[in-house]
Amino acid sequence: MVSSRLSRSSTAWFLALGLMVAGSTPVLLTTLLATRATAQQFPGSLQRDRVTAGTLIPVEYEDAEKIVVTPDETVEVTVLSAQSLRTSTGRVWLPAGSQIRGEIRPVGSGSQFIAREVIFSNGRSFRLNANSDVVSRTETIKKGASAGDILKGAAVGAAAATAVSVLTGDKAIATEEVLGGVGLGAIAGVFLGRDKVEVLVIRPEDLDLRLESDIVFR
Repeated sequence: MVSSRLSRSSTAWFLALGLMVAGSTPVLLTTLLATRATAQQFPGSLQRDRVTAGTLIPVEYEDAEKIVVTPDETVEVTVLSAQSLRTSTGRVWLPAGSQIRGEIRPVGSGSQFIAREVIFSNGRSFRLNANSDVVSRTETIKKGASAGDILKGAAVGAAAATAVSVLTGDKAIATEEVLGGVGLGAIAGVFLGRDKVEVLVIRPEDLDLRLESDIVFR
């Protein structure tokens, strides 16, 4: 009699256990599927380190107080990063004082500094896709007038230097102030017969850059 009761009790216990396991299975499956879905939604999110497009890169231009070019002139320029910049995880990707090389070139109604590469202090380099705002600030150089105020403290593009020489008769522009490496006499004919020439005046703060695309470190 006792054995019969024990048998029925054991059977009831195993049936209850089976119901508990069966009832919990959908919950376990739902939890596993939810975890898998979350992992697929953010693939590699913990492994990727990045700098996003639109990041501001403040720069310094130590060679002159300003740059003067003609509206259709392209000149090579090298600036320095003004501060260390970090990735999304806090790692320094652009140390302060790194060289950034590029060129000022005509864009739309003005000129823009377009970065080409970064060179670190150890000589390593990488390509950089970053641009400044477009600068449309102009000054007028008139025939026979002095261009002293416009050129004071300036680095001058070869075309702008030639325009000054032709229109004002000022031959005193030092070679080290001229950007582009073109002889002043080589393009003088472009400005002969003109009464005035418009030049763009670009200041160091105009050269600050913004990234045009994400940089992703894998």
